[in-house]
Amino acid sequence: MVVPLSHVLAVSFILFMIGTIGILTRRDAITIFLSVEILLNAANVAFIGFARALGDEFGHVAAFLIIAIAAAEAAIGLAIVIRLSKVHETLRLDEMRELRG
Repeated sequence: MVVPLSHVLAVSFILFMIGTIGILTRRDAITIFLSVEILLNAANVAFIGFARALGDEFGHVAAFLIIAIAAAEAAIGLAIVIRLSKVHETLRLDEMRELRG
């Protein structure tokens, strides 16, 4: 069974909207960080859907590139969040006014 491109793009759009709403409405650093990861997954779904529909390998290459970038962002982002939580003793971005240690 072949999934139509419109269904794949609909799932990608829903994921993108969930990530965007998470970034705009939440103030917790971990939640915003996870919302960015959802945005990257939405891009992956769209790239793979277009690659499947067009019969092209570029979408798969772009998806692997996004996965590598997401892994690096997760490692560096979590290190920054952990450091900020130790310095400021909170994860709420509203309460973190300065980035000094």
